[in-house]
Amino acid sequence: MLPFESDLILENGFEIRHYIVYKAKGIAISTLNFKFSTAHSFADPWFLSFDQNFLLTMGTVGDNWGDDCSVIKDKGEISYIDYEDDKSVCSYNPIEEGPVIVSVPFAFVNGKPQSVFVGETAVDAITIKNTTDESVDLWAVNIYASTPKNSFTLSLMEPPAPNADIESVQAFLESFSLEDRMIHPDESLTIWLSCKPKEIGLHTTVVHFDLGNERIERVSFLLADDKISQSLASRKPYSRDRRRRHEAVDMYIPGSRPTRTQGRGFKNFLLQYEIPGSIRDELSRKEIPSAVREGLKRDTYIPYFMTLLNMEEIQLEEDMRAYDMERVTMRRKGHNLLSLEVPGLAERRPSLVHGDYILAKMPFGHTNDWVPTYQGYIHHIEADEVFLKFDPEFHINHRDDNLYNVQFTYNRINMRRFYQAVDAAESLAKEFLFPYEFSERRYIKTTPLVPITQNINEEQMRCVQMILGCRGAPPYLVHGPPGTGKTQTLVEAILQLYTTQKNARILVCAPSNSAADHILEKLLSQESVEIRDNDVFRLNASTRQYEEIKPDHLRYCFFDEHIFRCPPRNALVHYRIVVSTYMSTSLLYAEDIKRGHFSHIFLDEAGQASEPESIIPVSNLCLRRTVVVLAGDPMQLGPVIYSKEAEIYGLGKSYLERLFECEYYSTGDENYVIKLLRNYRCHPDILHLPSTLFYGGELIACKDERSLLTDTADILQVLPTKEFPVLFFGIQGCDEREGNNPSWFNRIEVSKVVEIIRKLTDSGNLSEENIGVITPYRQQVLKIRKALDSLDMLDIKVGSVEQFQGQERQVIIVSTVRSTIKHNEFDRTYCLGFLSNPRRFNVAVTRAISLLVIIGNPHIINQDMHWKKLLWQCVDKHSYQGCPLPDPTDKEQPCNNEEGQSSGFEAGQNPEQPEPDEAEWSDGWK
Repeated sequence: MLPFESDLILENGFEIRHYIVYKAKGIAISTLNFKFSTAHSFADPWFLSFDQNFLLTMGTVGDNWGDDCSVIKDKGEISYIDYEDDKSVCSYNPIEEGPVIVSVPFAFVNGKPQSVFVGETAVDAITIKNTTDESVDLWAVNIYASTPKNSFTLSLMEPPAPNADIESVQAFLESFSLEDRMIHPDESLTIWLSCKPKEIGLHTTVVHFDLGNERIERVSFLLADDKISQSLASRKPYSRDRRRRHEAVDMYIPGSRPTRTQGRGFKNFLLQYEIPGSIRDELSRKEIPSAVREGLKRDTYIPYFMTLLNMEEIQLEEDMRAYDMERVTMRRKGHNLLSLEVPGLAERRPSLVHGDYILAKMPFGHTNDWVPTYQGYIHHIEADEVFLKFDPEFHINHRDDNLYNVQFTYNRINMRRFYQAVDAAESLAKEFLFPYEFSERRYIKTTPLVPITQNINEEQMRCVQMILGCRGAPPYLVHGPPGTGKTQTLVEAILQLYTTQKNARILVCAPSNSAADHILEKLLSQESVEIRDNDVFRLNASTRQYEEIKPDHLRYCFFDEHIFRCPPRNALVHYRIVVSTYMSTSLLYAEDIKRGHFSHIFLDEAGQASEPESIIPVSNLCLRRTVVVLAGDPMQLGPVIYSKEAEIYGLGKSYLERLFECEYYSTGDENYVIKLLRNYRCHPDILHLPSTLFYGGELIACKDERSLLTDTADILQVLPTKEFPVLFFGIQGCDEREGNNPSWFNRIEVSKVVEIIRKLTDSGNLSEENIGVITPYRQQVLKIRKALDSLDMLDIKVGSVEQFQGQERQVIIVSTVRSTIKHNEFDRTYCLGFLSNPRRFNVAVTRAISLLVIIGNPHIINQDMHWKKLLWQCVDKHSYQGCPLPDPTDKEQPCNNEEGQSSGFEAGQNPEQPEPDEAEWSDGWK
């Protein structure tokens, strides 16, 4: 080091330019400019120091030395460090041993960064211990890089406490580097690392210790919370210790079955359809059965899909076994029920419904003692709790502190319905399944129609004419990208049939209860057509909660003591319009509704269901003259499949998507298919990217951009660029799980979601009903709802992409959750989250009418091809805010993700499922 003259004094305001040459280790000439507002002596020991790589200025925080003293020179750009991925840091090793030991500051707690409140100072000591017999030169300690910039400082003294006196505060000195010194044998040096975050999110710093000829690197992480995010912090570390291996149970004491699973018998019985032992043996040997390997052909339809369903069911059995629990407690509920908490139940992990049962027994007893196992039926479900009823003896002996081992059982009813539908396809006209092999090219004659619904365009009206002109098989397809009015077109066709063809009998199906309810509401809301109450019926599964139905829709349902039922055949045949889910149409066959009773069958959102599910109404209820219409978009969400092998071999392909492979449909012949291209939902700039990525740029934005900007002037105040209605807010948070819940959440993103919602609603011009929040993980949904509930914001819908498909909101906020690179592969393998799932991306970004806000970690988002394009589009449009961006050179590089989607799951690792109304499990028929 080159010392300055100790007696050199600079007058107030004096400016000096001094050239310093540090010859050690070949460092080049550096230049410093200094301008002083007060007199200083160069003899001050803290004034200046530099190390072997770069020159650093020192000074107290908050001084008036100028910009040169507040920024570290020549620091490397480390905009993101993944705390769960050591490869992102060149030499970081938290347990590094050597002759000089440097401790790791801000050690993790339960594998996660420590938390600090925004505005408060977090401090930790770093100990440098010399374990050798010789002195060691500590050339420098410096902060190489921090994110956010300059958020960490170093000091040789412990920072003063918040209530320290003024003298202690003034005596404290902190900086970005420390000057050289020597550490003697067996001596330890303590250095203090401080962080005072000004914003929420992950704060990171890299500290270099130059000791002799070596450099030791330490990386520190802190998670800055505000009041909202701190209130959502995990209270229990994530653990799956309560899960146990499945044990076969041959004998048990029966429980008390709920009354709702008992009732009037059906005319047609559902067979058991047991899985063949040969299939189990092949799959246990990791072999794919020949019926599947050979692929789908016209003469192998039944064995092909039967075997795929066998593969799926075996996977479901395995998944259910993974949820078994040991040494858990139950609590008394009322006089005759026991409550059991089942982590993950709200996410359908495991999937349980009213009428299912569990097996429970005490976990102790000598080897030769027989401990009885009891069957407990589920009488009620609330969130993560099931309410059970066992044999009376079990209730008498129960104490709330008793411990039990619990096994879950798999409900086969839905799978048996799938088997039955595939089996029934033997009698189905083959034109429905293989139209290109069994029918000649058709020509549909149309007649002019007067529109019933308002604002229907010529394209949609042409589609309605073609549907009304159909005279039976093969199916007619309505292909429409998001917001093009597919459901509205079906409603127009149904109303035209209702008013013009008095003998028409119409079955309308959707894959979920919410989607079916939506169709019913649109049918009833048309003022120009009055549908008589006794002409329309809403068929519900007996497992559906009575409270889910809107009160004004109850008159279209059939129920007994708040339990939904299927009316008998002689009542069903009088309805002209029946609205149902695909799954519940099996009840119509059970009541012996004959093939051909319905003249028209409409399958909405047909891309979301597997083919065995879609053909439940087709196989059981169609004659060749039955008109079947499928509406959907194969570029949106497809069916959720648990078996990876079954998904790969074809179960993940919807009936709609398979028909598109036929020549008649793939060529766009309007006698078979019509493609709707006019989007009436989104602002053109929101629509542009999905149109380019998924629809060849063909979508036509019909929403008036000027009216959008005028009508939503208040909400666009959150945008940095008022002309571009998409905002990407980059934030580095933390992936977390808690307790025994396997779902992920990111509380930092929750806080940012709430902050944006507050800004949007402050003026009072935007109602809560016009805002939707989409996130891929159930636990993030619950955390966001909890935060909004605490602020009395009860009318904002928060849900998964699946729950928003077919819906729209004026404003959509997307919370992507993920903030750790290593979880990308897990999500990609098990089809979780947003990444590597183009269809989920497509649905998520096309729900917004006027404003789309994305909240996420840009370094994670950048790993996916589609999200990357959206990120950099926002950057190019100056509509990005938040944490530092990834390296711009990565902007155009290809990403390692597949175009398709994977839906396979290992035992016990189920996907994020829709809410209960999105996946029916009925008591069914036997």
